[in-house]
Amino acid sequence: MTAPHALPASFPLTWLYVPGDRPEVVAKALVAGADVVLVDLEDAVAPERRGYARAATAELLTEPPTVPVHVRINALGSPAAEDDLRALSSLPGLSGLRLPKVTSPSDVVRVAERAAPAGGGALPLYALVETALGVEQAFAIASAHPALHGIALGEADLRADLGVRDDTGLDWARARVVVAARAAGLAPPAQSVHPDTRDLDGLAASCAHGRALGFLGRAAIHPRQLPVIERAYLPTPDEIASAETIAKAAAAHPGAQALPDGRFIDAAVVADAHRTLALARRSG
Repeated sequence: MTAPHALPASFPLTWLYVPGDRPEVVAKALVAGADVVLVDLEDAVAPERRGYARAATAELLTEPPTVPVHVRINALGSPAAEDDLRALSSLPGLSGLRLPKVTSPSDVVRVAERAAPAGGGALPLYALVETALGVEQAFAIASAHPALHGIALGEADLRADLGVRDDTGLDWARARVVVAARAAGLAPPAQSVHPDTRDLDGLAASCAHGRALGFLGRAAIHPRQLPVIERAYLPTPDEIASAETIAKAAAAHPGAQALPDGRFIDAAVVADAHRTLALARRSG
């Protein structure tokens, strides 16, 4: 078996979208408790307000904010996206760019070459797959460039593109993106947003399903969704206890073995236990 992907030292579970043309809402989002704030210059902003949204976001990012801020730019290849990159990519407060409707590796490569920070290095990029073509190209997109740090689905657009009426109709695409991220050596993707901000029970159930598919964390569109997402993706007491048992057994006797309760463990199982404990430490 292959060992599960190790968690980075700092890993987000909650990503909060806010419209870029609402600076007062962005200010509230920065103290709402999200791991990452996603300022949207695309779908959440009316076309006639996107210039204002860009300017307001640029002003915000002249200094590093209190939490990481990523920006979802406008449609790739459009004049608005070029304006976004020109205005934002070298600002010290920008932690990453979200690329909408990515359909090919060349989309990622073009932005990576265009968005290199003035001080050198690479600005982290995150590709949103929102069409059938993007899903078909998922691994090629995920492995397109070293600057790409993550891949995720944009489920509202994908649902419309596919004509899907039942939520389970997206499960194949979800699994495809999880596998593509793993195969490319990226962190597990975060789930797409749950559009009903008052349906917290439905959000919790959807998160449990996403966790079972291999997602890690989720994007939100309202602060009330954040604690639900975090609880859903943190390990339960039983999972923590099991992971501790596995880790102790592996430390005492390295190598494959059977536990007293009959469970067989090997390197992959041990790595998964350490990942569970890393998540548990986050909540402690």
